[in-house]
Parts: sequence; C-alpha cells; structure tokens
Amino acid sequence: MALGFTNYLVYAEVPVRAVEWATRSIHSPWVFLLLLNVFLLIVGCLMDIFSAIVIQAPLIAPLGMAFGIDPIHLGILFLANMELGYLTPPVGLNLFLSSCRFGKTLPEVMRAALPMMVVLMIGVGLITFVPALTTTLPQWFGP
Repeated sequence: MALGFTNYLVYAEVPVRAVEWATRSIHSPWVFLLLLNVFLLIVGCLMDIFSAIVIQAPLIAPLGMAFGIDPIHLGILFLANMELGYLTPPVGLNLFLSSCRFGKTLPEVMRAALPMMVVLMIGVGLITFVPALTTTLPQWFGP
C-alpha cells in the first residue's frame, strides 16, 4: 500500500509542488530542519519505519536538496527521528512491543523509557544543528 501511494505521489508531482511551496515559505535551512524534525517525529509516532521510509523519503529528499542539506545528514536525521517517534507516547510502537514483551503496564514502560527519550532528543538536536557529526566520517572515507 505504501509503495502504491508513493507511486501516486510521484506521478501527481507532489514532491515538486512541495519543494516550490517550501522554498517560497521557508527561507532558512535551519528553520526547515526544525520543522522537518517536528514533522518526522509525528510521522514516527504514527507510522512504522518501513512505510515511513517508502512514503516520506521521495518527498523529503528533494526538499533537502533544495535547502542544500547533505543527503547523508538528511538520512541519518530521518532515522533518528523515526526512532524517537517509536518511543514517543501515546502511539510509539516500541512502547507497546516492550510492554507486551516484558509483561509490564504501558505507564511503567513509558516511565522507564523516559531517560532514553531525553538522550535521543538531545542526540537528534545535535545531529540536526551540528551536521559535521553525521557528515565528517563519510567525507573522510568516501570517494
């Protein structure tokens, strides 16, 4: 279903229209990254990672290129936000899986996951606004 929806979005030229709208409305790459983080966190809360990648990547990649964001940085940022969304209540899938697997109530799992969520939020913030954390190593060893 996700693949079919992606094909429709590409056929309907939604990525092109999204780039046009975003470049008209958002004038700073930093604001774009902040808004992207919020959007991806919501997507991570509501969708599984595979479907999110299949549907969102063709939409987000052209936006990242329009704002001059390195594709490696964008990909790592995407995955970090997806994991943070997977841990974010009330719909975070990892919370439900952990609750079932460990036989604990959902509130107990949420309290236990809170410190990790804080660490992930800090990490996502650092990854977002210090691109060298994600692009330096590939630049050293890449072609």
